[in-house]
Amino acid sequence: MRIGVDYYPEQWGSQFWEKDIEMMAQTGIKTVRIGDMAWSEIEPKEGEFDFRSFDDIMRMFKRHNIEVVIGIPTNCPPLWLYHSHPEIIRTDRDGKRIQTGLRDQVCINSPVFVDYAKKLTERMVRRYGSDINVAGWQIINRTAVQPCSCDACKVQFRTWLIDKYDTLENINNALGTYACIGQYSDISQIQPPSGWPESGQNPALCLEYSRFCSDSIFKYVKEIMLTVKREATKAKVTANACISEYNPDLYSLFGELDFVSCSNYPVKKNNDVNDSSAFFLDFMRGINGRGFWIMEQHSDPEGETLPMSPAAKPGQLAGYAFQAIAHGADNILFYRWRSAVSGPDMFRRGLIDHSGVPGRRFYEFSEFCKTVSKISVLDTTELVSDVAILYDYNNEWALRIQPQTDGFNYIDQLKKFHAAFAGYGANIDIVSPDSDLSVYKAVIAPAMYIYKKTSAENIYRYVINGGTLVLTSRSGVKDANNNCIADSLPTVYKDLIGAEVTEYDPIGNKEQTIVDFAGNQFACSQWCDVLRLTTAKAYAEYNDSYYKCSPAVTMNRYCSGVAYYVGTVGNADFYESLVGNIMRQTGIPRLKGLPYGVEVTTRTNGLNNFICFFNNSDKEAVISLPKSMYSIIESIGKEKIELRPLGFDIVRK
Repeated sequence: MRIGVDYYPEQWGSQFWEKDIEMMAQTGIKTVRIGDMAWSEIEPKEGEFDFRSFDDIMRMFKRHNIEVVIGIPTNCPPLWLYHSHPEIIRTDRDGKRIQTGLRDQVCINSPVFVDYAKKLTERMVRRYGSDINVAGWQIINRTAVQPCSCDACKVQFRTWLIDKYDTLENINNALGTYACIGQYSDISQIQPPSGWPESGQNPALCLEYSRFCSDSIFKYVKEIMLTVKREATKAKVTANACISEYNPDLYSLFGELDFVSCSNYPVKKNNDVNDSSAFFLDFMRGINGRGFWIMEQHSDPEGETLPMSPAAKPGQLAGYAFQAIAHGADNILFYRWRSAVSGPDMFRRGLIDHSGVPGRRFYEFSEFCKTVSKISVLDTTELVSDVAILYDYNNEWALRIQPQTDGFNYIDQLKKFHAAFAGYGANIDIVSPDSDLSVYKAVIAPAMYIYKKTSAENIYRYVINGGTLVLTSRSGVKDANNNCIADSLPTVYKDLIGAEVTEYDPIGNKEQTIVDFAGNQFACSQWCDVLRLTTAKAYAEYNDSYYKCSPAVTMNRYCSGVAYYVGTVGNADFYESLVGNIMRQTGIPRLKGLPYGVEVTTRTNGLNNFICFFNNSDKEAVISLPKSMYSIIESIGKEKIELRPLGFDIVRK
């Protein structure tokens, strides 16, 4: 478990370097990331590489026993490259080239750009690939796939479709073109989605383009990774994931890489537990089921450029870093060592302000480095989860293309269940629907909107073998091509849930109520599936509208397992009640009475369990322990945990 920083020596005079690095070593920093914005510094003119500054800085880090992650700066091409080859500039959906001068403005499908990126990578890896002080290579910063409609993308999109469907006739059938603008009679007629809202365009075409964009970044990352590996076979390679509305399929992307890394922006809105970074961190850990690195842990509370956010509260910097460790982070690099004095990031506050004088944020960071040295016992532990939440990019992409009703959001569906299980102190994995589900006592599969045969078979297999599953509304709606399935909902899952949807009511932000089997009443909104039971039993019924007394939530015993179906969207108290019942029935341990906002995870080494407590709220919290437990951080026995806002502790169970 290591703590580090992002450092940009090219943005500072060399007179700062030695003092900065000596101070890093004294503070306890073990890892730095450099280089991810430095293409212009390394190659100021085409073909003229200058590594003298990098050589100096690498020697300084080695002298102070600080390992280095080298960021290959392909996100930041130099202006000479844009001017020499304007065809590499990304275009918007209407074909207009965007303005250059910032990051992420290049088209990763441009053969010209890829060639230059590979040449840069080769030179950097030849120079530093055998350096034992290099801990890893970050081959892309920000994995978001910005849509591009340049000529290269158009040609490659058409080729991608032909490779997938073989013939133009098959493409027409898959995209349902007979229902839209008419069938394609020539491959050149196929265009990427335009700048018009996707909801008014062919949804099948839009989904295929999202898949193409995801495959494009996967292809690019693999190309650069192989370039690194050819020069340094033992190099550890990653890409820095940054979640946005243009997410690629990170499960596929990281399947080829050596470890997962990401940027972490731990901000809650209005003190809402559903906005906790715990969900995002569990998502990152679930990509490959192992620990991950954070390449950018913001020391600024929000990490936005302008307008500036309020200052970080006391304890916030350390608390959110601990939260990341509690959820599986192995190495955390703070963005950034020094606040930039120029450029668009000048007001994204680093650990040290523009004055160069260490202040409150730096001293909190320094103390946290000391704390991490006390909890090295966690180095050999892992998180073992009884609960999995299934996430599928196809569902997110398709539901973004055609929003279902006001307020309905795919990720929010996952977060509601995540917050409910987390409220009882459960470890939660967020995994692909094709993952091995047999290790979990409960699996939650919200809005399985797009049918994928392998995923559906995996879900059925899990329940048949005794698992407990929760499906929700908007499942089984579309086939793999994003065309509606001609069957009553939830189509392929009807037998599993023992019920079918006779009609649905997209009520948006209108609020109604449901009543469960025990007489408890809960608010619901957004969506109401009106259900007819076949083999299932009603778990809850509607209490309003013309479908009053119709089932809203069902439970069905299927082979050796149980499948729940939630036909509406509830508030937090509904999910807390449902999840509590499921945990009780499946034997998943529950921590009762956790104060609002207190997050609990358990890490184990197979012999001992270590319980991590983090108070993600603005109020003090007290948690009574069932027996006296030993605090790893304070080195004393405790019968209760007392946490200030954003405070944390670890006890050995």
